[in-house]
Amino acid sequence: MATNPEQRLKDLGLSLPEPMQTANLPFELIRVHGDHVYLSGHVPLAADGGLAKPLGKVGGALSLEQGQQAARLVALGLLATIRQAVGSLDRVAGWLKLFGMVNAAPGFNNLPAVINGASELILDVFGETIGQHTRSAVGMAELPFDVPVEIEAELLLNK
Repeated sequence: MATNPEQRLKDLGLSLPEPMQTANLPFELIRVHGDHVYLSGHVPLAADGGLAKPLGKVGGALSLEQGQQAARLVALGLLATIRQAVGSLDRVAGWLKLFGMVNAAPGFNNLPAVINGASELILDVFGETIGQHTRSAVGMAELPFDVPVEIEAELLLNK
């Protein structure tokens, strides 16, 4: 397997969506401060940058597997934002934390398994040395636009 994230994306046959846009919104999707990167909450995107379907609550309208796929799409969106901001995923020195929010149906509590979709993709692309991270997975009564998953992250860049 390749030793850099950009090559691993290709080796895995993965492509990144168009990065999320925040035009006319009072916040930034990504903030780089020195070697620290802070990513605002991202939602699942289709290849064209629009919201990925299906929408709804995991454990209700959506299965666990659909929730995991949504989390995987969110991770790809995070990577697209990082690449746009810093030029290459190869600049990432380490993932620090993911904060995963699941639009959960009442009684659905397998939240960590949903966010595993994102964690596993990050580990696949970056390997354990760079991709290992801390994480929270929490259930929410609602998420914006009825998306099933929203994730924010913190990471480090090479100096």
